[in-house]
Amino acid sequence: MYLLLAAAIPVVIFLYLIYRNDTHKEPFKILLKCLLGGAVAIIFTLLINIPLGILKPFFNFPYGSEFYTAFITAGFAEELSKFAVLYFIVWKLKDFDQHYDGIVYAVFVSLGFALIENIMYVMEGGFGVAGVRAVLAIPGHGFFGVIMGYYLSLARFNSEKTRKDYLYKAFFYPFLFHSFYDFMLFIAGYAVDNSYFIILLMISFTYLIIRLWKLGFQKIKSLTQADKEEEKLHDVTFKDWNE
Repeated sequence: MYLLLAAAIPVVIFLYLIYRNDTHKEPFKILLKCLLGGAVAIIFTLLINIPLGILKPFFNFPYGSEFYTAFITAGFAEELSKFAVLYFIVWKLKDFDQHYDGIVYAVFVSLGFALIENIMYVMEGGFGVAGVRAVLAIPGHGFFGVIMGYYLSLARFNSEKTRKDYLYKAFFYPFLFHSFYDFMLFIAGYAVDNSYFIILLMISFTYLIIRLWKLGFQKIKSLTQADKEEEKLHDVTFKDWNE
């Protein structure tokens, strides 16, 4: 029971922090659908990885196995599954009427996925794993979702000419961050007897985490500001109309 709570609480906290910034709260049933959709995306990930297994023999080079697992098995398959679920659930929703909504929906999908993943890891590894994942993995999945939702909103509220480009970015950038994040963790075992490698790896990983968090907060600020400006414009227009 305590391990289950240790796995779930970081997810709940991150979801709350994202949810509270939403000026017009999304219907609970939609958020629940996104959360459950993220959980179901784990099944899609497993299915996608079945045909992708034919690529594994081509990664027979130093760090090739770790690269394949990070970029194909995890980064590509997981982020593609989450993006597909997100798009299917929310793209045509009438409630998707604010820029920030894209981030809210995407984070709920991403952390629905992360919740199931976290429970499996924590139940196996205990409280030590729960602590590390609460600091790194859960915020990581959360900010992957922030970036995905940011570009999904740009695709939704900008012209059709730029839509495909933004939809591509909604998948590509989370995939890129996720893949490099996992790759650095996977090759960490090779750094045990090489102090220079350890230092370089720690610097690179720290930079990646800082960059991900900074970018995530920038995207949140950008879309919340866009919604505030749109509301002000609406209020001014409504006032002028009444006068």
